[in-house]
Amino acid sequence: MDFKALGLRADLIQAVADLGFSDPMPIQERAIPVLLSGEKDFVGLAQTGTGKTGAYGLPLIQRIDQALAGPQAVVICPTRELCLQIADDLRGFAAHVKNAGIAAVYGGASISIQMRQIKEGARIIVATPGRLLDLINRGAVNLAQVSCAVLDEADEMLNMGFQEDIDAILGKMPSHKRIWLFSATMPSGVAAIARNYLVDPVEVTVGGRNSSPGNITHICCTIQEKHRYECLKRMVDFTPEMFGLVFCRTRRDAQTVAESLVRDGYQAEALHGDLPQAQRDSVMRRFRQQSIRMLVATDVAARGLDVDNITHVIHYNLPDEPSIYTHRSGRTARAGKSGASIVLINSRELHRIRTLEKKGGIRFRFDRIPDGRAICEKQLFGMVERIVQADGNPESIAEYLPSVYQALSGFDREELVRRLVSLEFNRLIEHYRHAGDINVTGAPEIKNASRSAGKPVRRKERASGTKNTQRFLINVGRLDNINAGAIVRLICDHSGIRSNMIGAIDLNREFSFFEVEKSAAVKVRNSVHNARLDGRQIQIREMLDKKKPGRSDRKKAAGC
Repeated sequence: MDFKALGLRADLIQAVADLGFSDPMPIQERAIPVLLSGEKDFVGLAQTGTGKTGAYGLPLIQRIDQALAGPQAVVICPTRELCLQIADDLRGFAAHVKNAGIAAVYGGASISIQMRQIKEGARIIVATPGRLLDLINRGAVNLAQVSCAVLDEADEMLNMGFQEDIDAILGKMPSHKRIWLFSATMPSGVAAIARNYLVDPVEVTVGGRNSSPGNITHICCTIQEKHRYECLKRMVDFTPEMFGLVFCRTRRDAQTVAESLVRDGYQAEALHGDLPQAQRDSVMRRFRQQSIRMLVATDVAARGLDVDNITHVIHYNLPDEPSIYTHRSGRTARAGKSGASIVLINSRELHRIRTLEKKGGIRFRFDRIPDGRAICEKQLFGMVERIVQADGNPESIAEYLPSVYQALSGFDREELVRRLVSLEFNRLIEHYRHAGDINVTGAPEIKNASRSAGKPVRRKERASGTKNTQRFLINVGRLDNINAGAIVRLICDHSGIRSNMIGAIDLNREFSFFEVEKSAAVKVRNSVHNARLDGRQIQIREMLDKKKPGRSDRKKAAGC
C-alpha cells in the first residue's frame, strides 16, 4: 500500500515523497484512513520512532479549513525538544500547503514572540502543557474553533505530572472536538484519560501494549558495583561503531560519567536539567550531527529526544518503572532499524530483570563483559576494515605520495603494520594490558542462559504510620513534575541511607509526605533540608501526627 491509497491529497503525497518516504509505516497505514474521516476519537499505541507524527500530522494538515482563522488543531507533547521536532515535521508535511500556520509554543523561549506567531494566523499549535495553559490564561490563545486535539507521548506527560494541565486544556475546547491519543505504553493514567475524555474511540496497536519493539536486542551484563564505570568503558570500546545514549539515574551521575568519559578520551557530553537551555540545545545539535559519540542523560532531560541512527542505549542505572525502560530502549531501533539495549546491574538487581521481561514482553540475553584481549582484537579488526574500505580522494594526495614512499622505503610490510598498530592502539593496549575478568562469578550468561539465577526478591512493603517510622512533610509535589522515585533518590543521594529505609510516600499536588526509619530521621532532616531538586530549594518538616493530608498541611507546606 502507498500513501495515495490512504486517501491523502496530492500536495501531501508530494511532500512525503520529497522527504524520502515511499511506503507508509504500519501505524500510518492503519491510522491515517480513520483520522481523515474525523468521525471518531482515536487511541494509537506504538513505540517511538514508528512514524506516529506522520500518522496524525498528515490528517491534521489535510483537515485544515482555509476559510477559518485561528487555531483549529492542537498537538500537546511533554518536552520542548519533542515540541520543536513535531513542529518541524509538520512543516515538512505542509511544504506544498498554503497558509498551514504551524506554531510551536514551549517554555524557555520568548512568550511574546509565540503570542505574535499565534496572532498572525497559527492554525495548528504544537505545545507543551504548561506554556499552552499560560497562553490560554493570558487570553492569547482561543481554542473555541479547535476540532481536534492530539495528545502525543501521553504516558510521558503523565509521568511528568501534567495530568491536571491536560485536564484544564481539554476543558477549554469545544465539546464536539475529536481527541487523538498517541502513546508508547498504556499505563492506568493514560487509560483513565481515554475513559474520561474519549467517546467510543478506535484503538490501533502496533506491537503489544506496554511492550518494546521487536527489533531491539535486550542485553544484560551482571557486574560488581565497583566495576560499573569500567564495564561501560568496555562495552563502548568493544563496539567501535557505537553511537549511543547512556541513561543515569541522577544529574550528578550523568555529569560525573560524562566527565569521566571525556577525561578517558571519548567523545561524550552530559544532558541534564542543571544545564542552561542554550547549552542543552548545543549538546543536542552536536549529538544529532554525531560529533558526540556518547550522550549521557537523565530520563527527564532525554524525554522527547528524537535522534536517528542511535545504535545502542545503555542503562547505566535501571529506571524506577518498567514503562521508563520501554521509553529509554525505544530511542534506538527507530524507523525499522535494529538496535541494542544494554543493562548494567549488580546481583541484587536481578529480580528487576524478571519484572521487565514480564511486563515488557521481552527476553534478555545475558552477556559476558569482554576482556581486554577481545576488546583490542575487535578494535584492531575494526581499524583494518576501515583501511580496506577507505578510498578517499587519491587525486588530492597524489603529489605528496612520492615523498611518503621515500620516507617509508626503509621499512618492510610487517614493520609498517606493526608501527601503524602501535601508533593507533598504544592507549588502548596500555589500558587493557593487565585488565582482568570483571564478570561476576555464577552470574547468568549467554552460554547457559540460566533463568533460575537471581530469583525474584519481594520487597516487604512497610505500612504507613508505624511506630518505627518518622513522617516528614516536603515542599514539592506533582506540580513540580516529580514522582516517588525522585523523592527516594533525593533522600538517598543527600543522606546516604539505603532505599529500603524509606517507607510510604504520599504525593500531593504542591507538597508530599514520606516516611523513614526513626534511626535515620535526624540524618535525613539535616541533609535534605535546603537541598535542591530540579532547581527548587527543598524545605522539610517533621510531622508529629499520622493523619491523612488535609488543608492544614497545605499551610504547613507553604510555610516550610
